[in-house]
Amino acid sequence: MRKMRKDIVVVGAGYTGMMCAVRIAHRTRRDGDVTVTLVNPSDRFVERLRTHQTAAGQELTVHRIPDLLDGSGVVFRQGSVTAVDPEERRVTLADLGVLKYDTLVLALGSRADTSLVPGAEEYAFTLDEPRRLAARLAESGVAAVTVCGGGLTGVEAAAEIAESHPELKVTLVSRGEPASMTGDRARAYLATVFERLGVSVRSGEAVAKVLLDGVELADGSVVPSDVTLWTTGVRVPAVAAAAGITTDENGRVVVDAQLRSVSHPDVFAIGDAAAARQAWGPIHGTCQSGIPTATHAADNIARLLRGRTPKPFRFGYFHQPLSLGRKDGLIQFVRKDDTPRRFILTGRLAARYKETVSSSPIPVFRISRRVNVYPYLSKGGRATR
Repeated sequence: MRKMRKDIVVVGAGYTGMMCAVRIAHRTRRDGDVTVTLVNPSDRFVERLRTHQTAAGQELTVHRIPDLLDGSGVVFRQGSVTAVDPEERRVTLADLGVLKYDTLVLALGSRADTSLVPGAEEYAFTLDEPRRLAARLAESGVAAVTVCGGGLTGVEAAAEIAESHPELKVTLVSRGEPASMTGDRARAYLATVFERLGVSVRSGEAVAKVLLDGVELADGSVVPSDVTLWTTGVRVPAVAAAAGITTDENGRVVVDAQLRSVSHPDVFAIGDAAAARQAWGPIHGTCQSGIPTATHAADNIARLLRGRTPKPFRFGYFHQPLSLGRKDGLIQFVRKDDTPRRFILTGRLAARYKETVSSSPIPVFRISRRVNVYPYLSKGGRATR
């Protein structure tokens, strides 16, 4: 008897959505009754690991999603998802098209949260639109740039802009010490790099408001700024929450150990869209953890299609790689729970290391069209059990 066709829909074609769709298609390639559809608003693949380079004005290779999917068996549908109906199992697109699904994968990613302080939405740039920022930095009359946020994204952006535009005064404003999640040796090295690049640091400062021509701090002082870059906080599209799928306070889908929604088991969530946990605590959104969630969800979907039991996700962190311009870098090696170890890598060798990390997803996608690739540097060992 002929099997009933199964429709798998993956929403979002970032690192995780791309990986998941390609892997499901490969794992079910001998099943003529499985259709995998990948939905994304644009046909251009965005390398989120390189947006700070684009923002600094560097021209990078353009990758088109249909080209990356060529030969994979995945059907690409360009469009924005406006609603999900988990009861009827359908996804509605902005062009009024509707996709029915048997299994849905939410790989919606995240965007910078400019709602945290007044003025950020109106006056700040984000790395979600790096070309717009690059065009502004290239304009005459721009003299001062302020980067709000001392996380790894803010640190990379400040270093990249300062190196690419040495004529600009770059200031990094941060509540805590920049790259506070790294160890003492790493932060000491970062301080020497910022000094060399001319990046001024205002640590221990909270941003109260973003102005047209500056950043107002909590103490009332103002940092003059022609261009302000906001890198603090992220938000997840509200599609899942609006659909009645159980989410956390940040809009991420609450998933079980198998990466399935706790309220709708036919919905998987991966990457930034998933509120996933390990024994040591919650997983935070990075490419390092996102792509493993994608491969694991794909494998579990393939297992379910074959009537097998899905397996729990196990993951541990390995490193925190930062680029500090094109010729310098910082690699903080970490324990499974992302706390820093003593060992770090710096300088040109670290820059090459980071470039290897940044360039790896595209080849992994292409290889995954033919063989199963396991992009885990660590599965966490006993720490995840």
